[in-house]
Amino acid sequence: MRVFGRGGLLFSLLLLFAFIPPTNKITVYLIGDSTMSIKQVKAYPETGWGMPFAHFFDESVTVDNRAQNGRSTRTFIEENRWQPVADNLHEGDYVLIQFGHNDEVKTKKSYTTEDDFRKNLIRFITESRARKANPVLITPVARRQFDAAGKIEETHAVYAELVRTVATEYATPLIDLDRQSQQLLQTLGAETSKLLYLQLTPGEHPNYPEGKEDNTHFNELGARKMAEVVLANIRSLKLELADRIVKRETK
Repeated sequence: MRVFGRGGLLFSLLLLFAFIPPTNKITVYLIGDSTMSIKQVKAYPETGWGMPFAHFFDESVTVDNRAQNGRSTRTFIEENRWQPVADNLHEGDYVLIQFGHNDEVKTKKSYTTEDDFRKNLIRFITESRARKANPVLITPVARRQFDAAGKIEETHAVYAELVRTVATEYATPLIDLDRQSQQLLQTLGAETSKLLYLQLTPGEHPNYPEGKEDNTHFNELGARKMAEVVLANIRSLKLELADRIVKRETK
């Protein structure tokens, strides 16, 4: 029987740990519109859900939020915002893709036809996979719009369904933020749901001296709630990324 001294035991432990692979560092890219993007200080308390989202992961994850206000799939590509992401992707990275708000509005310069919207989503998927990265499609987050009876109204019916269809056809993980955020708003109700959005009375905040009534963009609380919905989906989809979410101890 061999007996290891302290030195031998220490050497054995070091040898064991040498063969345990470190957790690979990855980047999670966020591409999308203003509901996801990082805001300038002059816009606070407006907050994109990608801002709090970045703080829920361990040190092996870098969240690179490339979302931009007012962008559609088309303008994001035309302004050369997508290509740098595609060029820098590495195996194991993630690309979270949330568009639709600006693609669907025909009166905006960012308008994208249904056919082009579909083609652009497919491009994001195929080019991500070509670099062995992991695309995840996200339907556009709901606007706060209730009918007279207090029922939440669908505001992204066509373009959200296009995202769902592409996700199915290309076997891509889908986070249905449209439906799930609608459910959250319906649970809160027409009045309480205002607490999630950029709703300010005159004089309440120096950035908006005349007040603000915005039913599309979030405040800090709303952004965190939407980020939590996305994180819950990452877990339920059993993405490898879920293992990198910081596990906080509960008392």
